[in-house]
Amino acid sequence: MKKNVLFLTYGAVIAALYTVLTLLAGSLNLANGVIQVRFSEALTILAAFTPAAIPGLWVGCILSNILTGCHYLDIVFGSLATLIGAVGTYLLTHSRKEGKWVFKPGKKSMFLAPLPPVLANTIIVPFILAYVYQFEGSIPFFMVTVGAGEILSCYVLGLVLYNALMPSKDQIFKA
Repeated sequence: MKKNVLFLTYGAVIAALYTVLTLLAGSLNLANGVIQVRFSEALTILAAFTPAAIPGLWVGCILSNILTGCHYLDIVFGSLATLIGAVGTYLLTHSRKEGKWVFKPGKKSMFLAPLPPVLANTIIVPFILAYVYQFEGSIPFFMVTVGAGEILSCYVLGLVLYNALMPSKDQIFKA
């Protein structure tokens, strides 16, 4: 029972943080549009530390997209990109041992962890920009702009967060 409560609590806190950080980026005109630097995407690195980050990030992205006035297709597919990225981060940083998923820390995991959200958003979001919002520009151009924003969020900010949390990961993420 205690693990379920911790899992739910971690997920809820991550969803709230994702939403607040997206709203902050939105107030600076960075959360939506052709060039997106969502500070909240740095939180996708949390899926390396806890599986609770997966639903937390997904729900946070859904809430953020609703609160920032996104089109319903963006709410669905943009949030799906974050969900795919979070699942990918978890799978790349864990291995299955004796029926359990075990975190495998190290340089390789650290540098692979941000890759799934970068790839998922770089592939999915440009189609949303082109076909849902009908922004002027080509899919390859949007891939470059979205990819650059994701690299800044996930690799630069995400790796800072990863390195800050790593020494205390066992105390912070007990579930």
